[in-house]
Amino acid sequence: MENNRSSNLTKIQLNTFDNGTEVREHHVMISLTDAGRTLPYADQLRLVTEEFKATRKELGAKTVFKRYFLSDAANQADELMSYELESPEYAVSIVQQAPANGTKVALWAILMTGVATKALPSGLHEVSHGPYRQLWSASCSNLAKDSERQTKLLLNEYVMRLLNEGCTLEANCVRTWFFVNDIDNHYAGVVKARNDVFVTQNLTDQTHFIASTGIGGRHANPRVLSLMDAYAVTPLAKGQMGYLYAADHLNRTSDYGVSFERGTYVDYGDRRHVLISGTASINNKGEIMHRGDIRRQCERMWENVEALLNEANCSFDDMSEVVCYLRDPADYAVVNQLFEEKFGGNAGRKATPFILVNAPVCRPGWLIEMECMATKAISSDYPKF
Repeated sequence: MENNRSSNLTKIQLNTFDNGTEVREHHVMISLTDAGRTLPYADQLRLVTEEFKATRKELGAKTVFKRYFLSDAANQADELMSYELESPEYAVSIVQQAPANGTKVALWAILMTGVATKALPSGLHEVSHGPYRQLWSASCSNLAKDSERQTKLLLNEYVMRLLNEGCTLEANCVRTWFFVNDIDNHYAGVVKARNDVFVTQNLTDQTHFIASTGIGGRHANPRVLSLMDAYAVTPLAKGQMGYLYAADHLNRTSDYGVSFERGTYVDYGDRRHVLISGTASINNKGEIMHRGDIRRQCERMWENVEALLNEANCSFDDMSEVVCYLRDPADYAVVNQLFEEKFGGNAGRKATPFILVNAPVCRPGWLIEMECMATKAISSDYPKF
């Protein structure tokens, strides 16, 4: 199918990695156009889900993971779940991060061919092929007293779920996402809880951390202050997972008391998966660059991400998808134009699916942040994916 296609009401962006094996990987972004923006939520949701079903059928692939971006989760999540309860074999993430173009719902989904999917008793969702099992977890939450206790409970529960599958946080977890309700006030609790739990799991600045995004986002229940998604892979041999630093552009996160890696990659016999953490306009001293200037912050953010990708022997052309977070909705028009020019498939360049959503970054001075995944064909001694 076409990499990008649009109707009057919907826009579908697709990236496919196909190296000739039975496991083809697809990342799809489905959103509403300006014409669809005036429709009621129920109609917007119906259009997104119908487009997804048609895309999945056309690709002949299985759903691996979905993330829905909502404008008002308290009033929208229940209706959304009525579409998803019939398909429990994949992980579904739901977060209030309004699509920045003013619509009510958008979808990012990962699909694969040649894999088996199922829900596990541990609460994780398995995607298996050959010797490998991908383990996805989405929209995990609890109602503990504060963000620190909620995050600590989330991580400890996740550690136990991994143990039930013969995995550990240290050896198998590749990526986490933390969506923080009122991030300006509650992020510190998330950071402290993560630091405390990681020490117990042998995750330190002397060993390694985990790629992650900590960003503003809300659950349907306003009492949920910390919402978590996570991704792990098993089995992984020693050295099969590596970490990205781009030390000439970025400092270690532990320099300012935070415990995550700037990026992680996993090598298989036939491909490399790269997962870039939430990355903003920062220098190698941990300082915010270009305060108050959205254009220059966007450009520095790209420069940092490109340096991380290059360290993994990848480039922007290898990216599978991009999620970009904006603190101020008023910056949408400027940033969307910049992203369309760079990643929209102009001047013969390959298009990359991207979505812009409204979500404050963990420091007020950061106006913009992005994360991405990339896939590149390689040949190594590890088993093929």
